[in-house]
Amino acid sequence: MGRLSALFDPETVAVVGATDREGAVGRAILENLRDGFDGEVVPINPSRETVLGLECYPDAKSAPPIELAVVVVPPDIVSDSIRDLAEAGVANVVVITAGFAETGSEGAKRERRLRELAAEYDLNVVGPNSLGIMATPNGMNASFGPQDALEGSISFLSQSGAFITAVLDWATDEGIGFQNVVSLGNKAVLDETDFIREWDDDPETDVIIGYLEDIDDGQTFLETAREVTDETPIVLVKSGRTDAGAKAASSHTGAIAGSERAYEAGLEQAGVLRAHSVQELFDYARALAGLPEPDTDGVAVVTNAGGPGVLTTDAVGDSTLEIADFTDETITALADAMPDEANVYNPIDAIGDADVDRFGEALEIALADPNVGSAVVVAAPTAVLSYDDLAETVIETREAHETPVVTCLMGGKRVRDAEATLREAGIPNYFDPSRAVSGLDALARFRDIHEQSTDDPETFDVDRARARDILARADRRDNNRLGVESMDLLEAYGISTPTGEIVDDPARAREVAAEIDGDVVMKIVSPEISHKSDIGGVKVGVATDDVYDAYEDIVARARSYQPDATIVGVQVQELVDLEAATETIVGMNRDPQFGPLLLFGLGGIFVEILEDTSVRIAPIGEREAREMIDEIQAAPLLRGARGRESADIEGVVETIQRLSQLVTDFPSILELDINPLVASADGVQAIDLRLTVDTETLDTENQ
Repeated sequence: MGRLSALFDPETVAVVGATDREGAVGRAILENLRDGFDGEVVPINPSRETVLGLECYPDAKSAPPIELAVVVVPPDIVSDSIRDLAEAGVANVVVITAGFAETGSEGAKRERRLRELAAEYDLNVVGPNSLGIMATPNGMNASFGPQDALEGSISFLSQSGAFITAVLDWATDEGIGFQNVVSLGNKAVLDETDFIREWDDDPETDVIIGYLEDIDDGQTFLETAREVTDETPIVLVKSGRTDAGAKAASSHTGAIAGSERAYEAGLEQAGVLRAHSVQELFDYARALAGLPEPDTDGVAVVTNAGGPGVLTTDAVGDSTLEIADFTDETITALADAMPDEANVYNPIDAIGDADVDRFGEALEIALADPNVGSAVVVAAPTAVLSYDDLAETVIETREAHETPVVTCLMGGKRVRDAEATLREAGIPNYFDPSRAVSGLDALARFRDIHEQSTDDPETFDVDRARARDILARADRRDNNRLGVESMDLLEAYGISTPTGEIVDDPARAREVAAEIDGDVVMKIVSPEISHKSDIGGVKVGVATDDVYDAYEDIVARARSYQPDATIVGVQVQELVDLEAATETIVGMNRDPQFGPLLLFGLGGIFVEILEDTSVRIAPIGEREAREMIDEIQAAPLLRGARGRESADIEGVVETIQRLSQLVTDFPSILELDINPLVASADGVQAIDLRLTVDTETLDTENQ
């Protein structure tokens, strides 16, 4: 165990604010500790000599040495209590008391003071506004929850205390046990990242699960979780969605990639399995806690009922797994062992009169098949089938093959004893076949997560000083936005752009056009006008002789559309052949929790209509950039579908990585769109650019 080990394995626990008053939280915590904790329990209350038969002390200094203190005093004296504890040498504190940042400005001040004390004395503080913590190996229930947790290998964190009490009540009925349980509360000092790091070092924790409403420092969480999931699976339910970020966004990327997508991307990149319900959370956890990982994605189904067998097959089809394709040897062996009426192809239907021996033989033959990585045993109750004996047979067969097996023994009371037997052997039983498959799916997904090689971002040779000077132009704007007039920002980071120039008079426009081979594209340049083509602010294929008139027409249309808009000028640009190319978008929106959220997808005028996009948290490496391309539905267009010539995929991959480096180097970039990024067989070019800059942040960035 690491830095927080004493939180879960103390020899002495003090309850500051202990009382014998009926209905008081201080009494509930003291009773929980007194009745179950292996170590010494120390009540602290200056107005009591004894509490519930235990000697009570006026303060921490007069008490025996304390390793963990649980604070349940009024909010206005919490800071005094913590200072008293710190000066007595206590390093680990759980603050149960509410009335902090969750209650308003005064509470927020108290919470800041608590953080300051924790920093001053180097304290580990859980809470405030916490239900408490539990550790089952030593019987420690340092919470005011109504019951103790069963012992097991799952460690559980939650931002909601009520969620913990409800889950523990349900889990006890289900026979599901825990190693450690933490109610995070307001996370003033210790947060989810601290605990997943701690539990990764705990050999008794097989799975980390949690309920979160937010993640305070997404980047640190992502980095830590990546390390943890190399060995220990993490499964989270993340609640709460917000569209505030999308409402405030001025770019396509910002509008499409809101906070919820940032969480999805961040948790996936961190290797976290995201559950969407409490049921799914524990379906995953039960499989991950007791079963080995599958060698292949092929699933064998063994059943005595055709309908449930079909349901199981459908569930496999909906997952990342696949129904195993049996070898000829397996089919022959099954045909010899099963009745003529049985189905020996996958799913194996041993038919309704199957007894334990027939089930066992079918499972044995299936697990011996090299194409089978896992199996589901689905059984409906019959007069000739003993669930208790079937459970023993499944356990023996699974152990002989070291292959993950889950069961779906359907029924009520008759299942209970067999289910307990299976649970003791680490085999979860599910009533619903789809839930059984989801457990196996979680195993396969976790296998893929920790087998995936590290994808370190590449560092390109760029002109960072030039880029910063360009970004500084936003300081001279009313709305801190930059547009195509800042395309040289992309060039500073090695992202190719067409030949062109932004001009502010029609004569100069004609001169620039004359220097470009062939017809040109002309676009209005204004930070206030986003949809240029909608207002006639774009002209394509303009001959040099027509440039003068085109310039005046574009400017006139822009002024008519938005009279108060700032007109920087007109961009005269080399004409790129779009017929043989694909218009894509590469962008970034800075998420408040996770930081730069990269977006790639189908671009041009379709970006907000089709929303065919993929996202990642920057910085990313080559593999993740390539995955972003592969994930969009329009990927075949880039790869040369229907006779089209394949685009420069390597150029797109490199552009995504270069943008990742740019937005990582400059946290001042809040939003950025390259739309379109035109990809053809001849290469990749950025045609248009929009970005928003936080000039105050820019001022603090190193040059």
